[in-house]
Amino acid sequence: MAYWLMKSEPEEFSIEDLAAREREPWTGVRNYQARNYMRDQMQVGDGVLFYHSNCAEPGIVGIARVASAAYPDPTQFDPDSDYFDPKASTEAPRWFLIDVAFERRLTRTLGLSELRQMSAVLGDFPLLARGNRLSVLPVTDSQWHTLSTLA
Repeated sequence: MAYWLMKSEPEEFSIEDLAAREREPWTGVRNYQARNYMRDQMQVGDGVLFYHSNCAEPGIVGIARVASAAYPDPTQFDPDSDYFDPKASTEAPRWFLIDVAFERRLTRTLGLSELRQMSAVLGDFPLLARGNRLSVLPVTDSQWHTLSTLA
């Protein structure tokens, strides 16, 4: 089993939205490295730290699981979608996604400032790297166990 951190702006899609729907396709990722993580490395059952970004208190707010193997993101084919890609075709899709299933909401947000204070414990945590804006990030076993214990 592997572990991941997935970011979402709560105004777009929050942990409460995931809890209400129980399972959701993770559409709209348009970064090749994040796409490759979903397409090539994420497996059903992998753990996910759900992170709210670009909000008053960014931080880890919930736990989810990867609930499907990767498949083509349908938004790339929809000309009315903000995520439409005219270079993509059903024969040669460019963008892939996985479904994410809700596990639980944390009793408190593990805020970005708290995570930064834990940098010595978390080690090389990609979320804390300068300039890292990826919406899908790998998490080590040690980081997962440290963070899920705090949660």
